[in-house]
Amino acid sequence: MIVILDFGSQFTRLIARRFRELHAFSVILPGNASLAEIAKLSPHGIVLSGGPASVYDTGAPRPAAGVMDLTVPMLGICYGMQFLALEAGGTVEPGTVREYGKAMLSAYSGALFAGATGEFQAWMSHGDSVTALPDSYTVSASTSDTPVTGIEDSSKKRYGIQFHPEVVHTPQGIK
Repeated sequence: MIVILDFGSQFTRLIARRFRELHAFSVILPGNASLAEIAKLSPHGIVLSGGPASVYDTGAPRPAAGVMDLTVPMLGICYGMQFLALEAGGTVEPGTVREYGKAMLSAYSGALFAGATGEFQAWMSHGDSVTALPDSYTVSASTSDTPVTGIEDSSKKRYGIQFHPEVVHTPQGIK
């Protein structure tokens, strides 16, 4: 069971579909679903989706109180990655380059990228970027325009990616 918290991404349903293709049941809940609602599903993991907001905006969407204290693995995609970084003490700022479209990942490592090989295309759709990592995180991927394309805190099983692995434009996304 994977819970996908939807922060307004145009790809949220596609994220759920990709999990189902991997034979994992997934449920989409609103980004602010209560801790009780999430806990009753006993998820094995949580995905924080992308979305059009900026994490530093007043009233930006965020998970309900207590959700980030859960000990299940979490994957942040785009906005979700930025939220993970900000929540753990990192910095997110407007990017110097707004990316929409393909980017080439040639530098990547860590648990999240196990199985990926060689340089591969990844689909970007963001205007903000993580500019300073939280203390416990490491950079696990980068592109020429986005030095922090992937982040990881393996001790807490927190992972983030700036790109969208769920779209067909990221050919190795299923891996």
